[in-house]
Amino acid sequence: MAGGRSARLGGRPKAGLRQGGRTLVELTLDAVREAAGVVVVGPAELAVPAGVLRAREDPPFSGPAAGIAAGLRALGALPEAPWTLVLACDMPGVARAVPLLLEGARSVPGTDGHISVPPDGRRQPLAALYRTEALRAAYAGQDPADRSVFSFVRHLGLHDVTVAEDATADVDTWDDVRRHHLT
Repeated sequence: MAGGRSARLGGRPKAGLRQGGRTLVELTLDAVREAAGVVVVGPAELAVPAGVLRAREDPPFSGPAAGIAAGLRALGALPEAPWTLVLACDMPGVARAVPLLLEGARSVPGTDGHISVPPDGRRQPLAALYRTEALRAAYAGQDPADRSVFSFVRHLGLHDVTVAEDATADVDTWDDVRRHHLT
C-alpha cells in the first residue's frame, strides 16, 4: 500500500521518503521479496522494480480499503496463492512483522489470517497476512471507497501476532519523519 495524499507532510509522498538510502517502498518490497507475486498500490509515477504489478485504488485517494481491493484485482492476473500479505509502506520497520506473521500461518492453522498487534494492543490491518479466499470473500460485492479496512476484516477469524512497537509505527507527521530518521 503506497497511496495516499500525505496531507500532514504537505503532500510529500511517504513512499519516497528514505531511510539508510532506501525508499520506504523499497524497504517494504524487500520484506516481500520471497512472495510469489507482488503488487504495489499507488500512483503511476512511483518507481517499482520490473516484475512488480501496479494498481491504483478507484477512485484515487479513496483509502486503504479501496487499495486492498485494487491489489486483489491486480493479483487476479497471477495464479492464486493461499495467503495475501498486506503491508503499508509508511511503516519503516514493517519487515520485522513479516516473519512473525508467516510463523503465525504455520503454527496457528485454521484462521482467516494473522494480524500484527504491537504492545499498545491496537490491531494493524495493514501489517497482516490474510487467507486469500477469506479476504476476497470479505470484499465481494462491496464498494470499498472511503471505508475502513476493519469494516471488511472485522468478521474474519484473525489470530493476533505480537510484534515490536517499531514494526507497525507509521509515518504521518514531520515528527514521525525525524523519529524514524527519514529524509
